[in-house]
Amino acid sequence: MIKKTLTIIIAALAFSLAASSKTMDNSFLTPDGTYMFAQRDTCDLFLDVYNPAKDSRTTFEGKEKPTVIFMFGGGFIRGTRDDESYNTWFRQLTDNGYRVVSIDYRLGLKGSTKVGVAQVNVLDKAIHMAVEDLFSATTFLIDNAAELGIDPDNMIISGSSAGAITVMQAEYEIANETSWASVLPQGFNYVGVMSFSGAILSREGKVDFKKNVCPTLMLHGTSDELVPYEQIAFFNLGFFGGGKLVDRFRKYDFNFNMYHFVDYGHEIAGSMDTTLDLQLKFIETNVMQGKKRIVEAWISDPDVYKGAGPQSRKEMYGN
Repeated sequence: MIKKTLTIIIAALAFSLAASSKTMDNSFLTPDGTYMFAQRDTCDLFLDVYNPAKDSRTTFEGKEKPTVIFMFGGGFIRGTRDDESYNTWFRQLTDNGYRVVSIDYRLGLKGSTKVGVAQVNVLDKAIHMAVEDLFSATTFLIDNAAELGIDPDNMIISGSSAGAITVMQAEYEIANETSWASVLPQGFNYVGVMSFSGAILSREGKVDFKKNVCPTLMLHGTSDELVPYEQIAFFNLGFFGGGKLVDRFRKYDFNFNMYHFVDYGHEIAGSMDTTLDLQLKFIETNVMQGKKRIVEAWISDPDVYKGAGPQSRKEMYGN
C-alpha cells in the first residue's frame, strides 16, 4: 500500500482557470432549454439541453444516437455547466447529431486547498454529493423524457476531471447496487460512460463489481498527478485512476476502451474536442452496435493537442 497525500484538488483549480480562457468558436452555442432539476439547502441545480443541430444526422444504422450527459471539471472546488471552454465540444457533438445535457452539481470542496488521507471523508462526501446530483438530474430527464425528446434508456454519462470521477463513481455505485443508486428506477443503467481523467474511490480495497458495468471509454495521462493515473492506497482506502481501473476491467472482462496518453498530465481532462474521433468510434461501435470492441492503446503524439489552447502542457505546467 502507498501512503500518499491526495493532491487531486490543488492544481485542479488551475486547470479550471486555464480552461475558462480557451479560444472559442466564433459562433457560440447556446442551450435550447434550461431547467431546474433539484433544490438543495444551499442552492438550486439546473441543466442545459443542447439539441442536435438542424439537419444533422441523429441516427446511426437505423438507431437513435444517445443523449450525452456532461459533468464539468474543477476539482469539486469550482466550475460551471456552461463554461465557455466546453462550447467547441458541445458544438461538435450536436453537429454530429447528438443531444448534450450539461448539468450543475454541488461543489463539496469549495473553499478547500488540500485534501489528504486524514481528510478522506471530506473528499468522499464531495464525490457522493456530485453522484447524488447526477442521479437527480438523471431522474429529471427520465421523468420529462417525452417533453425533452430524450430516450431515457439511451443516455451516456461523461465528465472531465472531477466530473469524470463522478461518472466513474456513479457507475460503480450502480454496478454494486449501493444505496446511492437506489434512487434510480429498478434495473436502470446508462448505455455508456466517457471518462476524461477519472477515478473511483473505494473504502473496501481494490475495486470490485457485483455486476457488469456499461461500456466505458477512459482517457488518462500517464503522468497525471492531480487525478492519479495509478492509485493512492492506504489500508482499505483506495483512489484508483485509469491505469489501475483498466486492470480490473480486464479481470471482469468488461466492454471498454482505454487510451493511455504517455507522458501527458492532467491536460487530458480537457481533451474532449481533440479526441472526438475516439469518442464517436466508441459510441457507434461499443454503445450503439453493442459490439464488445476492446481497445487498449498507448498514445504518444506531440501534436495531439494542436489547437487545444491553454490546456497544453506548457500553459498548464510552464514547461
